[in-house]
Amino acid sequence: MLTDERTGGSPRLARRLLWRLARPRLYRIIVLFVLAIVQTVLVAATPWLVSLAIDTGIPAAQASDYWPLAGITAAIMVCAVAIAPLSLLWRQLTGAFGQLVVFDLRTELFAKIQRLPIDFHDRFSSGRVIVRLTTDVESVNTLFGVTLAALVQAGLGVLMTVSAMLLLDAWLAAITLAVLAPLAFFLVWMARRLSEAFVNNRAAIAEATVQVVESLNGARTAHAFRRQKRHDEMFAPLIERARTSGRQIQAVRGAFWTTLELTFSFVTLAVIMVGGSAVANGVLEIGVLAAFTLYISQLVSPLTSLTFILDALQSALTALAKLAEVLEQESSVAEPRHPVALPSPVRGEVVFERVRFGYHAATSGLSESAPAIRDMNLRLEPGQLVAMLGATGAGKSTIAKLIARFYDPTAGRILLDGVDLRHLRDRDLRGAVVMLTQDGFLFAGSVADNIRIAKPGATMAEIEAAATAVGADAFIRALPGGYQTDVRKRGTRLSAGQRQMVAFARAFLANPAVLILDEATSALDIPTERTMQKALRALLAGRTALVIAHRLSTVEIADRVLVVADGRIVDDGTPAEMLAQGTGEFAALYRDGHGLALER
Repeated sequence: MLTDERTGGSPRLARRLLWRLARPRLYRIIVLFVLAIVQTVLVAATPWLVSLAIDTGIPAAQASDYWPLAGITAAIMVCAVAIAPLSLLWRQLTGAFGQLVVFDLRTELFAKIQRLPIDFHDRFSSGRVIVRLTTDVESVNTLFGVTLAALVQAGLGVLMTVSAMLLLDAWLAAITLAVLAPLAFFLVWMARRLSEAFVNNRAAIAEATVQVVESLNGARTAHAFRRQKRHDEMFAPLIERARTSGRQIQAVRGAFWTTLELTFSFVTLAVIMVGGSAVANGVLEIGVLAAFTLYISQLVSPLTSLTFILDALQSALTALAKLAEVLEQESSVAEPRHPVALPSPVRGEVVFERVRFGYHAATSGLSESAPAIRDMNLRLEPGQLVAMLGATGAGKSTIAKLIARFYDPTAGRILLDGVDLRHLRDRDLRGAVVMLTQDGFLFAGSVADNIRIAKPGATMAEIEAAATAVGADAFIRALPGGYQTDVRKRGTRLSAGQRQMVAFARAFLANPAVLILDEATSALDIPTERTMQKALRALLAGRTALVIAHRLSTVEIADRVLVVADGRIVDDGTPAEMLAQGTGEFAALYRDGHGLALER
């Protein structure tokens, strides 16, 4: 279940993904942990060595015995020299560790998103996908590369420092811990406040990103209808929410730092007062008191860093939960466990048996009481060219998408050459059924590369033959680079009609047994469409074809016509038979005007 951006996601999913990412790299984590322990021990040893120098080395030197002081000084030097390269090595290893995790995570996430079915993309906008692949993954990078390392260092630092204080003087250590105890309650309060603020902040930023992506995708429409002001109005409250939650985060941080400074001032004052009195009474050595003041200063750094650690930890856990939701999405159009092979050669017979289908209410607004397809029975004969007509929302495109298995029926089954589509491997289905939609989408790259998508190993001769078959060869050769012309993002270098013709060439190169054209000629002018229809007769021979169109001119080449209304087939027959009867939906549509749009 995909949660809204305003929720923090499932902590259980976050922990499970965290463990899954860390488990294959436990040996690296152990190495880093050992390095952290060694580094922390060396840091904690320095104040203890200082106390030895004051209480043992200096008195010995006053008695002309300089060896103890020299030895202690050398030990302090060794600690200082060893800490520097260990710290450098630690930072390099943690950074590399974080990058390794992020590389695997981003690769897995992109592969998962690519393979999720169409209904996922219906519910999950491209803006949200971008947030997952960028902001959320980067939060995980910070978690593994910085946050967890800092948390380990801070925890070990506090543990080693407190242990050393207890070994030096338990009474003075107890006083120190008693004064610091209220900080624990304050940390719990701060963590809760930060968690809420971070969820709000991330949600606002994510929604703002979605808004930006959608505004950019619709830039032409925005300019055409002067919608920029409305976009500004929609964007403003989102960044205002981000600003407000950001101020809350800073306010919590400020309160913590102020409290921390005051607490450590009281701790230092208490230690000096109690320790100084003990030194004056001869029950405590001055070196121990000096070491305690140094240990107090060492506690400041890890406790101060806790604010940043908690910030990053809350952000990363929220991101992990969101990422886990996507990674654990189960496909609604899953690969069969026991696939069935299609007969060879594939004939292209398509059969609907009491098929019922309704879009998810969250994506379409339809409910189970208003299905898009209602108990449909339909047979498309092999090699038959079928035109499908109907008003917008009648269910034409839904039928096409069901044949292409973009969705599975809610009830009933769809057969290809007697095999349920749900029992076919995706590779076999995509090789047998190709659907061409009205947008004629092209990827950035050459014209040849876009046609070759249908058959990655195709030669230039095969590509040119496919383009020639659909009448696209002439305009392609007229381009500045011919077949090597870069069509740019979304094929914007070509006109809508040219993009559609390239998409036609791509579909025909695939040579499927079943070809679905979902209003694929809508972007073509009538002369170009008629030119292509001459090629369609030959190209679709021996191939099952389902053509969805709004022009009667497209129907002229069809062997059979289906009229769809309210998710049902309401008229079925050859164009000549249906016109001869003079009644029925097709005849009514025909009377609306030959060659005009068929929508009513």
